[in-house]
Amino acid sequence: MSKESLKKIGICADHGGFDLKERIKFFLKENHFEPVDFGAKTLDESDDYPDFVIPLAKAVAAKEVFRGIAICGSGVGACVAANKVSGVRAALINDYFSAHQGVEDDDMNLICLGGRVTGYAAAEEYVEVFLNAKFIGAERHIRRLRKIQELENRIKNKE
Repeated sequence: MSKESLKKIGICADHGGFDLKERIKFFLKENHFEPVDFGAKTLDESDDYPDFVIPLAKAVAAKEVFRGIAICGSGVGACVAANKVSGVRAALINDYFSAHQGVEDDDMNLICLGGRVTGYAAAEEYVEVFLNAKFIGAERHIRRLRKIQELENRIKNKE
């Protein structure tokens, strides 16, 4: 992955996370990241999170962006949708520890936030620590990730 692509951070939100997405985009720019907005581009109460989360998750899995941030009202739906894409390791983040530990131990590459339940300051802290965390790569972590990859491969082969 080129140095330039390390700075690209995919981000998306439905109507429930739209305001937080716009705030996080500004935060990313302030911190020398390049946000890649997968939508929604305008606030539309009738939009559906999978329409934005799935393209973002595919870009994360394809390494078109360094990492991803998906936001819906609670973050739960975004997390469910993101984890349906092979190669994505997404988690709903509601605390500082999980935001970095998920990367360090589980190689998490996409975080999900709740636009209706996560305050701006907390979201900025979670995003910052998530983007700066690095996968430790301990043997036990690699072993666990291989088991997940084996499951993904078995599912792909049945399709």
